[in-house]
Amino acid sequence: MGSGQLVTVFGAYGHTGRFVVAELAARGFVPVLSGRNVRTLEEMAREHGQEARAASVEDPASLDRALAGTAAVINCAGPFASTTGPVVEAALRARIPYLDVAAELEANLDTFARYRERARDAKAVIVPAMAFFGGLGDLLTTTAMGDWTEADEAHIAYALSDWHPTAGTRLSGAVSRERRGAHRLRYSGGQWERRTDAAPTLEWTFPEPMGSRPVIGEFTMADVVTVPQHLSIPEVTTYMSAEAARDVAAPHTPAPTAADGRGRSNQTFLVDVVVRSGGAERRATASGQDIYAVTAPLVAEALERVLTGRTRTVGVASAGEIFDAPDFLLALDPHITLDLHPRKQNA
Repeated sequence: MGSGQLVTVFGAYGHTGRFVVAELAARGFVPVLSGRNVRTLEEMAREHGQEARAASVEDPASLDRALAGTAAVINCAGPFASTTGPVVEAALRARIPYLDVAAELEANLDTFARYRERARDAKAVIVPAMAFFGGLGDLLTTTAMGDWTEADEAHIAYALSDWHPTAGTRLSGAVSRERRGAHRLRYSGGQWERRTDAAPTLEWTFPEPMGSRPVIGEFTMADVVTVPQHLSIPEVTTYMSAEAARDVAAPHTPAPTAADGRGRSNQTFLVDVVVRSGGAERRATASGQDIYAVTAPLVAEALERVLTGRTRTVGVASAGEIFDAPDFLLALDPHITLDLHPRKQNA
């Protein structure tokens, strides 16, 4: 457990940031609350008896003060296109690990491209997208791969009961759309494609009792960035249940509201991963409650493993590359329900 180590949470007062702060405190860490909104930061600090250190990405010195004397930083502040670079730079100056919960494709691609060599040479640890999108799918895909060194294709399908987006999700989505313009991104043949056609609507057969559901195909999420960074799979596709896709796209869908004592919404999720190689198929699934809330144990577990040396590499790394994926997933009980059910088919 945390043993009283200080950990800066940048964007601590955001929807996901608050879950992360609570999870860190429950694990014995001492969260240091950081962000640019001084009033909200101080109110949260008084409420929970925690330290607040105001900081802005436009002021590197303020970030240095926010990270001073801490063991690591977790970036929960979107849009990550604006915050990732400055907070990574501050972490490198402080020589501490950096983790974030970014779901923005472009921000994640930027992190791998800009910091891969520099972080490796410095033996620094940078773990982007250590969240529901990016981290969980990557861990499931890595687990499903098992002893395979390569595969033909990986499919990651999300079934969300609904998707009430936070203000941060809406802002990050707007930034991503602005960067992409009229294009959408697809990963095929081992490379990224920019497409202008509409994403297809398909049927995906989820494990029983859910069964067949309509999904938006090529609903490209952060897993499509993280998986190919370390797994030899030329075709990686993500899918989103059609109802949830409509929810997140609708301008008037309300933000999530707490439905239990932990602040989680009633939203449920199922992540279904299928990996195929030749005539063989392997599958792994995870289910649980509230995609924002479950991000907290994901990134907190990652932090614990980084700080205790339970890692497999240094530099910028995906979850499945730097951690023992099956062991990591099992450690998330009771936050997720895991089911590994590989099956083989003849070619």
